[in-house]
Amino acid sequence: SIYGNGLFIWDLDETIIIFHSLLTGSYANRYGRDPPTSVSLGLRMEEMIFNLADTHLFFNDLEECDQVHIDDVSSDDNGQDLSTYNFGTDGFPAAATSANLCLATGVRGGVDWMRKLAFRYRRVKEIYNTYKNNVGGLLGPAKREAWLQLRAEIEALTDSWLTLALKALTLIHSRTNCVNILVTTTQLIPALAKVLLYGLGVVFPIENIYSATKIGKESCFERIIQRFGRKVVYVVIGDGVEEEQGSKKHAMPFWRISSHSDLMALHHALELEYL
Repeated sequence: SIYGNGLFIWDLDETIIIFHSLLTGSYANRYGRDPPTSVSLGLRMEEMIFNLADTHLFFNDLEECDQVHIDDVSSDDNGQDLSTYNFGTDGFPAAATSANLCLATGVRGGVDWMRKLAFRYRRVKEIYNTYKNNVGGLLGPAKREAWLQLRAEIEALTDSWLTLALKALTLIHSRTNCVNILVTTTQLIPALAKVLLYGLGVVFPIENIYSATKIGKESCFERIIQRFGRKVVYVVIGDGVEEEQGSKKHAMPFWRISSHSDLMALHHALELEYL
């Protein structure tokens, strides 16, 4: 048994959640479901994700200023009280667009602008931590109903895929010496919106979420090893080639998820304390 200090590095799409394959209809085709229904559910979820990201998580401001990790710009934060701060009038977005300050050039804005960027990421962190157990409260009554309905329809179409993934995630989360980490190719802000909307905020502290959009999964794995050290056991759980190659390079066991039975087997192995 390798049961001990365990770090479980999860992929998000098509591992914990079914999202992309809803949009393309490939999930429906594979499991004999109705592709148009699937695509429509995917589009509704996509709209909800970007709506939440734009409305509550500053995605309009931050889309070009994507970070790997929520704390990556925190050194530019002077810690001032933001309770009465007006994000709408601080002149940040205009400056970002006009100078393309965050684009791949690596050019950083001035001190003032970087501080405004850091304020946004601090507020995102506060919102995530406040609402991770109460996403309905963030959405408000009307959107909450639509969200619960959509979640139920997706679970029905995908034969409770998310419920099965959550069983394993929750078991890991309940152990004092084990940690769930998320490494996703989705940009950080939409990834946080996804995590919240799929009800995963409880099992993924925001500090344990990494976006590989800019640097790739393997570099994310390196950052995680730097943070947690070599004395823990790492297990990578995913469906894709990128996370499998990254896990091989760092000699981490890889648990492939390609069907419901893989999620069930993972939960079973955890229950028996093989993992």
